[in-house]
Amino acid sequence: MSNFHSGDEQDRKFETKLIHFGGEVDRSTGASSVPIYQASTFHHHDIYNPPEYDYSRSGNPTRQALEDYIAVLEGGVNGFAFASGMAAISTTFMLFSAGDHLIVTEDVYGGTYRLLSNVLSRMNIETTFVDMTDPEQVKAALRPNTKAVYMETPSNPTLKITDMAEIAAWAREHGLLSIVDNTFMTPYYQRPIELGVDIVLHSATKFLGGHSDVLAGLAVARDVELAQRLKYVQNGLGTVLGAQDSWLLMRGMKTLGARMAHSEISARKLAGWLQSRNDIEAVYYPGLEKHPGRAIQEKQSTGYGAVVSFDVGSGERAKKLLSEVKLPLVAVSLGAVESILSYPAMMSHASMPREVRLVRGIGDGLLRFSVGLEDIDDLIADLEQALSSSTI
Repeated sequence: MSNFHSGDEQDRKFETKLIHFGGEVDRSTGASSVPIYQASTFHHHDIYNPPEYDYSRSGNPTRQALEDYIAVLEGGVNGFAFASGMAAISTTFMLFSAGDHLIVTEDVYGGTYRLLSNVLSRMNIETTFVDMTDPEQVKAALRPNTKAVYMETPSNPTLKITDMAEIAAWAREHGLLSIVDNTFMTPYYQRPIELGVDIVLHSATKFLGGHSDVLAGLAVARDVELAQRLKYVQNGLGTVLGAQDSWLLMRGMKTLGARMAHSEISARKLAGWLQSRNDIEAVYYPGLEKHPGRAIQEKQSTGYGAVVSFDVGSGERAKKLLSEVKLPLVAVSLGAVESILSYPAMMSHASMPREVRLVRGIGDGLLRFSVGLEDIDDLIADLEQALSSSTI
């Protein structure tokens, strides 16, 4: 696990780190792009002095460049690249053992909910889902066998905000690991490790990749001991990202700042427009004045993100709207250059039982809009005609 943060690199502004992260130039040739080492194994010139890389499951130079890149951006000691966001999440959960207990954000991503409820539960790893907007509920869920707190903030898809610094400090007091899924905000807007969090996770398929062309996950560890544990489990499970996808992800990450800044401005305008309409039951966006988590969001983040969720009142109307829009992709996923409109009830949270979804505010009329790089006025005009056409 290499780590080459220098003092100068640490002092650079984030937009500069996106381009100059320490491994952007190939040291042997001067190439302006990290080479793709499309190799599964590496020759031992001296059997008594093995090379740094011996087998690509355990380490690959292209993947290593990506792992160093995300570590620089998140401010951790080491990064790890995985075959998907769920591979990163599931590998992290393999730090725990039978009999352990976890406290998790209640309206967590559906894939994470499915893993905890239907897979890890069979291994006797218990989960309590709580509303993390209320720290007292988190603290009340503590058991003698609790080992970690897993946060998603903003949560997916209702965009609830958790005070990461408060929860991470409480977790440390009780000897618990604190973990955050930072997919929605990316390190461009929030860096949980700087707030005391132990492990940061990403579905890098989303905003980090940014172009709907790569499936990847990332994790960053706060300290060396934790990084060694993650590396051991990742190598044992083999949940690694290939060299080609590592290269694609690095290429996408270089434009993260420009993409996020543009999309967030558009998302704010979209959220305000939706809120002004009388045919929308609810709008969820942390940049809205009346959002209950806005103050905490502004304390721990430098922006509000590019995802807006809104409830059109019924499943029937939501489905009709999805058939009427012309510009956004109607698809699973988010965070791309093209806008993506998703229907959580049948997509991201389809694995969550309906009665559980409803309790957690994920109604049949809820839609999630990931704002891309199109002109926002064109997106609003398209959504306006779709809403008008879908009036029940």
